[in-house]
Order: sequence, then structure tokens, then C-alpha cells
Amino acid sequence: MSRARSGSRSTYGDQHDLAYTGPISFIDLPYARCLEDAAHAFDIAVLGFPFDTTTSYRAGARFGPHAIRIGSRVGPQAHTLSWGGSPYDFGARLVDCGDVPVTPMDNAKAIDQMEGGETKSSTAAMAKDGKEHPRIVTLGGDHTIVLPILRSLFKVYGPISVIHFDAHFDTANVQGRVGQARVSHGSYFDIAFEEHLMTNTSIHGGIRQKMGGTDMVEHDESVGFAVISAEDLDDYGMQNVIKKIRERVGTGPVYLSLDIDVIDPGMAPGTGTPEAGGWTTREVKRIIRGLAGLNFVGCDVVEVAPAYDRAEITARAAAGIAGDFLQMMQADAPPKPHGGPFLEN
Repeated sequence: MSRARSGSRSTYGDQHDLAYTGPISFIDLPYARCLEDAAHAFDIAVLGFPFDTTTSYRAGARFGPHAIRIGSRVGPQAHTLSWGGSPYDFGARLVDCGDVPVTPMDNAKAIDQMEGGETKSSTAAMAKDGKEHPRIVTLGGDHTIVLPILRSLFKVYGPISVIHFDAHFDTANVQGRVGQARVSHGSYFDIAFEEHLMTNTSIHGGIRQKMGGTDMVEHDESVGFAVISAEDLDDYGMQNVIKKIRERVGTGPVYLSLDIDVIDPGMAPGTGTPEAGGWTTREVKRIIRGLAGLNFVGCDVVEVAPAYDRAEITARAAAGIAGDFLQMMQADAPPKPHGGPFLEN
């Protein structure tokens, strides 16, 4: 038996996982059941919310966390020219905490479960870096997951600003609705503002939805949002868009929420409510780099529905963006341009 084992090792070498083999975690991060064992100290965790039962059009985002993790499996290398480094360069402990068990049968119960999972993670006694509260990159899931996240963050930070990249406002007026009819992936911000979870210095980016009239715009403004439309990027340019976002949220705690439908469906078809005319993946990633240095307390990427995807392009876009979040939350300032031959005399 020992000779057989020895012969096997000499033939194949030590067993190790390739990019497409072995257990699945986001960018091959260490996996820890953080919700079960509070002894796991970390600075930033990836946490999945497999929930999609408040969608208004096409469901399937409950499979988003798994798809995004699959889309992140391109090997252990994480250094990029665009960031000039990798998420590991800062010395923070990064872990994948898996998914919060979420019932698909009861929305109220599911929202409680997600709030509990976020609270247990974001209010851990001590992060590895010595700061009191670690931060979470959440993988959705439909966009309603932001409501329990904001409720959880409120317990730590009080009201916070929100940077919201999406094709849609998600501030539908819930006045007149009762019970769970109030809660959907298009109304959660209205509820969050009603509960005083957000400041009035939040901002949308990439908006291009169809509306019934200007009353939706007026209500959105009353919920505390300024609006950067999809076309504003063409009209005013990348640097002005980044500048306006940074000026709007200021130096206070800020949460970034990104619906994958902010990207044009030609580049990210795997989502529940696609809208033509969106930003490119590269444009979104460039804006994210420009926001580094803000006081981020968490972020998410949501509404990835792999049943509508093609060749994993949506999942890979979402995984790349979530990887950018890991850098963005740790960097003190936006990275300098790579330059290359443009810096030569």
C-alpha cells in the first residue's frame, strides 16, 4: 500500500487545485463558516445572499452567488495593471464566509435571516486588523437584499450614504401598500429612507429605466438621491461623473450597491430586468477605481441570474467587479494610470 501511494505521488506530484477544480470560493479565498464560528477573525468577507422572491420580472438571482464564485475561478493571480496591485497587498485577512441560509417560502423570514447574517458578520467583536467592525462584500440575490444590509449597518454606523449603480431607481413609492406587499426589489430604498437608514446625500449612476411620468423622478429626489443617467457619462465624461459621486457622498460612511443591469445587456445578459443602453463593463470598473479612498463600510453586486447568461459573461463581469470592491475598500486613493508607453519621452 505504501509503495502504491508513493508511486502515485511520483507520477502525479502533490495534489493541488487548478482554477477549475476543487472546492468553490470567491477567487479561491479561504473558506470559513463565519456565521457558525465567531472565532474566525477577518477584515473583509465575501458573503452570499441567495434570495430572489421579491423580483417583479424574471427570477433566478438566488443562483447568483454560486455563479459569481464560478466566474471568479481564473486562478490565484489577482495583480492587475489597472489597480497596480492585488487585494492581498494590504495585509488584510480576506475570507469567503459562504452563503446565509435563506428560505424561499417566506419573504419576511428571509429578510430577517439576511439581516441576522449581515449583523453577525459586520458586528464581529474585532476584525483581524484591530478595527472594531469588519466589512462585507455581499453577492446577491435580488436587490431587496440591500434593505436588511442597511438595517444591519445602521446598528453600527447610523444613517449612511448610498452609491447605487443600476438601470432603475428602486425607490418606488410604497405609500398605500401594506405588509409584505411593500417590499420588492424596486421599493427597498423607499422603505430604507422611511426607516431613516440613509442620509439625503445618496446618488444613483447609470439610470435609464422607462417611467410612467416625472412623479417618479420627484419622489426619487425626496428619498435623498441625486441622479447620474446612463447618458451623462457620454455628455460629461468619466472624470466628471467620478467627481460628482465623490462630492455627493463626502467623507461619511458610504455603502455601494451595484445591480449588474447597470451594464448593457449586450455585455451582461444574465439578469432579471435588462435595459438597453447601459454602461460597458470597462466603464463601470473605471468608475469604481475612481471611488477608492471613500469611507466604504460595505458593498454588493446583485441581480445576477445565470439562467439568462451566455458563456458566463455576466458572472465573470460580476466577479471582476466584486474583485474590484476588495481593492476599492482598502485603497486610500484611486490608483494612478498605468501609463506604459504614454509616460515615455
